[in-house]
Amino acid sequence: MKKSDYASSGVDIDAGNKAIDLMKDAVKSTYNASVLAGIGSFGGLFDASFLKEMKHPVLVASTDGVGTKVKLAASVGRYRGIGNDIVNHCINDILVQGAKPLFFMDYFATSKLNPEQTAEVVTGIAEACKESGVALLGGETAEMPGVYQPNEFDVAGTIVGVLERDDILPRKNIKAGDILIGLKSNGPHTNGYSLIRKIFANISLETIPPELNSSLADALLAPHRSYYSILYPILSKIKALAHITGGGFIENIPRVLPENLDAKIQVGSWEASVLWNLIQQTGEIDAEEMYRVFNMGIGMIAIVDKEQASKIQKEISEEVFIVGELIEGEQKVQLI
Repeated sequence: MKKSDYASSGVDIDAGNKAIDLMKDAVKSTYNASVLAGIGSFGGLFDASFLKEMKHPVLVASTDGVGTKVKLAASVGRYRGIGNDIVNHCINDILVQGAKPLFFMDYFATSKLNPEQTAEVVTGIAEACKESGVALLGGETAEMPGVYQPNEFDVAGTIVGVLERDDILPRKNIKAGDILIGLKSNGPHTNGYSLIRKIFANISLETIPPELNSSLADALLAPHRSYYSILYPILSKIKALAHITGGGFIENIPRVLPENLDAKIQVGSWEASVLWNLIQQTGEIDAEEMYRVFNMGIGMIAIVDKEQASKIQKEISEEVFIVGELIEGEQKVQLI
């Protein structure tokens, strides 16, 4: 009888060890004084003694994935941006509740481990963590032949943050007349990629369409933006934030609205990339569906008091747009 070993079944422990060697410096670069144990430990340890200095600390946690954007990235061999994507998406998701991110945990799964590919993704994760002062506390790399197709991988992550209970967003003083300020996205971020892949299935991603100044790959794989450094310093002046992710404007804005208010969005009030026209025309998608699937050039919306809107607009360190207002309604979005 032939002797069996783990490698012959499709799991290469040596490849896993090599991946760790390639990524460990990037991971350790995210550590701060609160990290007591990280890479190589059975569990990450994070010193939470600073919570004693807070009046009523509340922990906020969120888990997400990048979706089928990973297939697009794999098809052109671009992996680091996927790491940026998962971290920034998670940071934004807890930012909308007012939280400061503390640490991140990642999960990378594939059919057959490629150490260089894995290290590129995790290095991208570490870069995004470091940019926002988040510790990459640990993670899991799983090689699962038979579960994933050859050359396929998936990535997910969990983030934990903290805020004072009194500072939880959305606030209770949201009212009709409040203004919606939109912050620009730099592409589809991490949503709508199953539809995007269908639309461009027969077109090379290296194609440079006349409408764009870049290849399709560059435009479609631009990493998800983090709005943390821009918005966290002024959260006290913001009533609510809506992260425009899966579900677009139509599904995400109502998540932070009272039941008696609608968001009236003035379509065309912001400068959107021609990429959206290209997607819509190539895929023959109607306008409402575009706003239900994609962010349409606005990755985050801040709801602010009408009297403060102009001042807050000036305090944000980039060009932003007044995209609409709140009116009496039924917790829906009206596209005007």
